[in-house]
Amino acid sequence: MYPEPVANVKQALAAAGAEDTVTVFDSQVPTAAAAAARLGCELAAITNSLVFDLAGAPLLILASGAAKVDVRKVAAQLGTGRIRRASPDFVLAHTGQEVGGVAPLGHPEKIRTVLDESLADHPVLWAGAGDHYSMFSISYEELHRITGAEELPVR
Repeated sequence: MYPEPVANVKQALAAAGAEDTVTVFDSQVPTAAAAAARLGCELAAITNSLVFDLAGAPLLILASGAAKVDVRKVAAQLGTGRIRRASPDFVLAHTGQEVGGVAPLGHPEKIRTVLDESLADHPVLWAGAGDHYSMFSISYEELHRITGAEELPVR
């Protein structure tokens, strides 16, 4: 039995026709650095799911764990207004998942998503799977396919 957010991610992976590669750890991996250390992979291969507030609507940016997102650059490329970091309550309300464990999918409603192009440099990516204990592996191409994300440089 999985916690509800992780079960939702597993269900979303199956619905998208993606392989269920969810791994549950015995200790938390709430940051990209902690996840990379635990997995023995490059920090840049960790896919951070960062939720931003775009005029009251969520914007999910899937960014490399080694990237600092330039929200002005992203806003200019999307042709949108100001993008602000979302509060933990905003993130939970729109994703059903807590900050530090947000997955690229498995949310109550589809969220507009941007995919950091630099993640394509890695054959295997790791992303949060809905809580602080779970992650899943995926290729860049498959992540792009299942999220329908807009591919952009984000830094």
